Amino acid sequence: MGKVLRGHHLLCVHGFRGMGYSVEFVKKMEGIVKDIRDPGQDFYIKVVAAFDDACMSCPHRGLEICEASEGSNEHVLSMDGKVIRHLGLVPGERYLKSELVNWTAEKVEPDDLDELCKNCSWLQYGVCKEGIAQLREKNTARVSVE
Repeated sequence: MGKVLRGHHLLCVHGFRGMGYSVEFVKKMEGIVKDIRDPGQDFYIKVVAAFDDACMSCPHRGLEICEASEGSNEHVLSMDGKVIRHLGLVPGERYLKSELVNWTAEKVEPDDLDELCKNCSWLQYGVCKEGIAQLREKNTARVSVE
């Protein structure tokens, strides 16, 4: 049941609110997001700086690179790298979902997205920062209860 997620999608899943590049992409992301947000499920996620499970349903996926616009492949790879480094991960490694969610809650603040996700077209909607803020609140509440 493991998944493959590119670095920046590790953050996107927390802010996802049903927007996307196509109906197929939104459906795919909804499935991924549902599994990641379900505290009753834990599974391995292979973290990559390349096409992942979500990209397979994206209308901008070329044969080997993202073709959304001029420079988009470099842009998404740059975001992947920044997020992977920020979380202290190794590309190509597998991590438990629960670990990735906890590390994201601990290490990523909403305003970090200004740099990590710089020039991302979704950032302007504010849902990503909202999602990270909610994740941090939930994580803080969970830790204080334990």
